Amino acid sequence: MDIHYLDNAATTRVSERAAKRALLMMTEQYGNPSSLHKKGIEAEAEVEQARATVASSLGVGEKNIFFTSGSTESNNTVLFGAANAKKRDGSRIIVSAVEHPSVYESAKELKKRGFDVVFAPVDTSGVVILSELENLLTPDTVLVSVMAVNNETGAIQPSEKIGKLVKKQTNAFYHVDAVQAYGKIPVKPKKWQADFLSVSAHKVHGPKGVGALYIADKARLTPLLYGGEQQKKVRPGTEAAPLIAAFGAAVEEFEIDRNLIAAAEWNLYSREELKKIKGIQINSSEDALPYVLNLSVEGIRSETMLHFLEERGVYVSSSSACAKGKKSYVLKAMGLSDSLIDSSLRISFSKDNNKSDVDALIQGLKDGLDTLQRTHK
Repeated sequence: MDIHYLDNAATTRVSERAAKRALLMMTEQYGNPSSLHKKGIEAEAEVEQARATVASSLGVGEKNIFFTSGSTESNNTVLFGAANAKKRDGSRIIVSAVEHPSVYESAKELKKRGFDVVFAPVDTSGVVILSELENLLTPDTVLVSVMAVNNETGAIQPSEKIGKLVKKQTNAFYHVDAVQAYGKIPVKPKKWQADFLSVSAHKVHGPKGVGALYIADKARLTPLLYGGEQQKKVRPGTEAAPLIAAFGAAVEEFEIDRNLIAAAEWNLYSREELKKIKGIQINSSEDALPYVLNLSVEGIRSETMLHFLEERGVYVSSSSACAKGKKSYVLKAMGLSDSLIDSSLRISFSKDNNKSDVDALIQGLKDGLDTLQRTHK
């Protein structure tokens, strides 16, 4: 049976180049990057090369890039670290109502700890309403965190406008979770006036277990971890050199413009075919990132349709992979009904996809509607 993998927002296939780099690091250049002998120096050189590659992709200095275990650690580091570093300046923390769980749940925990946490509302397309955000900004706001691209719908947030607004109105730090934007559209922390920005390797054909955090020169936070001298004590611990080197190798392969055109082609083709099927509603707006397409299948629960498609070799998601089947608060914030949320699916593309993948999806949905609706009558 052919495999049609359309769950790339959850994770991507590791590129051959990245996998080879990781293998080389694990079997030949396996020294500890902190060791002073030749093996250690070789490993350190690979880590620093990857740091330079990631920094270059973001248009920032190498000294501003810190490697983590992934976006969850990066986002937690910012939410808790920046809130703690600025707690004398105020207690208000603003995050959007559609953030990834690693930001959303961190914000809820900070609220339990006494911070004044508020959630900025979004419109029906999932984009933060700037006038509402402006009303939430107060002199004691210490941190604003709004993702660049939503992981469930592909909604693109006005990161630059938000940055200007935050800096004009407050002295708060501004954090951008750019995990779903990185490698797909230009990500520009300096232009966006971001103090912190998070990216992840496994969303861009790198390995799981490694990500990066950009920290601007004047930004400050208290670390989550304490230990050795690695990475200026911001993120101590022996660097995962094989993963970091593989991350760098994946970034070296970025072809943003070319891949975006391909994703837009499959997204448009999918939309055209989906509109022909009675009982399907597209939830992602026309101007969302074309890599992600959210839809609802009338009268059929997400998990039921997901497994029907899986049996036919088509792999999709019911919402965020991190949600583990829980009802989407992102779609709720956009005003969707419970029935549409319960029947929602996320399709997500990568450079590896082709027309046959979309054709298999469309046929699978048609068959699923016919079979499952008949079964439930």
